[in-house]
Amino acid sequence: MQTPQIKPSGTSDAEIVLGTGMGSLRFGASMDDVRALMGEPEEVEESDDDDEFEHQAWNYLDEGYSLYFDREDDYRLSCIETDHPEMRLYGELIHGKSQQEIQNLMRQHGHETSEIEKMDTGEVRLSYEKEMIDLYFDEDELQFVNFGVFINDDLEVQWPS
Repeated sequence: MQTPQIKPSGTSDAEIVLGTGMGSLRFGASMDDVRALMGEPEEVEESDDDDEFEHQAWNYLDEGYSLYFDREDDYRLSCIETDHPEMRLYGELIHGKSQQEIQNLMRQHGHETSEIEKMDTGEVRLSYEKEMIDLYFDEDELQFVNFGVFINDDLEVQWPS
């Protein structure tokens, strides 16, 4: 008998909560907890020897998620990358929004400080370092988001309670 899988889909499960996770996926979850929630990943990537942090990335390509587990954090879920078309931030659908629309949304919620970088691939990355979120735009449309657990000024991970 196969365990039923709860997949992040629909509006509530695609809600990004900064520092906490996305829908049922919470930062700090073990690999076993994530497997029970999401099922087996379609692809598992191991970090290269020259990467600064040893990690595994579990890719759920059909659902639009990559989940990152760092060895330094005992392989607990610490980062999520998504291009899910239903992803929301502060209750608003954000996929396809312009850089200005995202900056306005962040500003409305007290997040003023951002950095903008044009990538070699032509994309633009909008980063909010304190909020641990990077938003990637192609032709001024949000394509995907990478966000992680909060880290304090002493570089200590702040797992959600």
